[in-house]
Amino acid sequence: MQNYQNKVSKSEPKVTIDLSAVLVSLSDGIPKVLLIENEKGENVINHRLPFGPFNPNINRTMEESVRKWVLEQTGLRLAFVEQLYTFGDRFRGIINNDDPVIPVSVGYLALISRVTPENLLGSIWLDWYKLFPWEDWRNGQPKILDLIIKPNLMAWIQKTKGHNSRLERRYRVEVAFGFSDFGWDAERVLERYELLYETGLVAESLIDGKIPFPEEDSIYDSTGLPLYQDHRRILATALGRLRSKIRYRPVIFELMPKVFTLFELQKVVEALSGENLHKQNFRRLIETEGLVEQTEMVSEKTGGRPAKLYRFRREVIREKPSPGVRFSRKGSKILN
Repeated sequence: MQNYQNKVSKSEPKVTIDLSAVLVSLSDGIPKVLLIENEKGENVINHRLPFGPFNPNINRTMEESVRKWVLEQTGLRLAFVEQLYTFGDRFRGIINNDDPVIPVSVGYLALISRVTPENLLGSIWLDWYKLFPWEDWRNGQPKILDLIIKPNLMAWIQKTKGHNSRLERRYRVEVAFGFSDFGWDAERVLERYELLYETGLVAESLIDGKIPFPEEDSIYDSTGLPLYQDHRRILATALGRLRSKIRYRPVIFELMPKVFTLFELQKVVEALSGENLHKQNFRRLIETEGLVEQTEMVSEKTGGRPAKLYRFRREVIREKPSPGVRFSRKGSKILN
């Protein structure tokens, strides 16, 4: 080990560990993520995820440390927390050429039952579809796909030389965005973001030097709010993970009040998945899976006939190995 260390150049970058947290909640049917406003002049990007360094001399575990950073930066005490992935993008930031440092980030996903502005300290809750406008299909196919994403990706395919290279690019595009016969897969959030980053369609591509600044950059006003360093990549990973997880784990109920109507539950699932669900099929699925139980209460807030109130049936966790909301996808096609 000593011999190896002697061979390392003085300019060899050091690696530090950051802990980044994606905090998700819902408000009036809108899925929101908690962002911290950067100090003016700190970076060209105005918003970031809550994050901080991991110091094993202070915190025994990374999870303990991320809870500490979130509490300090947002005033929120986390309940459900899950580790996402480790991110080591080289554009995370090299500090000082004489003593270069590359921060590696371990991402975490946390669900917050309700938005509570009075607990926030210099942070904002933002609709996550403002960061990923192509991911929301609740009102049909997003216009951005035909207006911006489709023509630019088709042009990117044609730019490469060689028939096989074009076929490879086309396959990646078709799978990620559901073009041709593949159909839209709501869980491929990270694949879609990575393609847009690679092809220069998101602002982070410019900031990281992936492509040169064009004379006209208004396209980036339409492709979502950029985040500090690789934080939008971390958020894309969290969104894809959550969309997958609600199908085989009852995590959706971490975002629900203690009692709720089935309509409210459906709207939460739709908000997270970005897809509309068939009302009767959804209710049949929920009841068949044994995820909820009816209470003796009703809601008068429906504007019509009082609706029955339900609660999460926790016994289902012991009864089934993977209880979740296994709704069927429509598999929408967006290109021929």
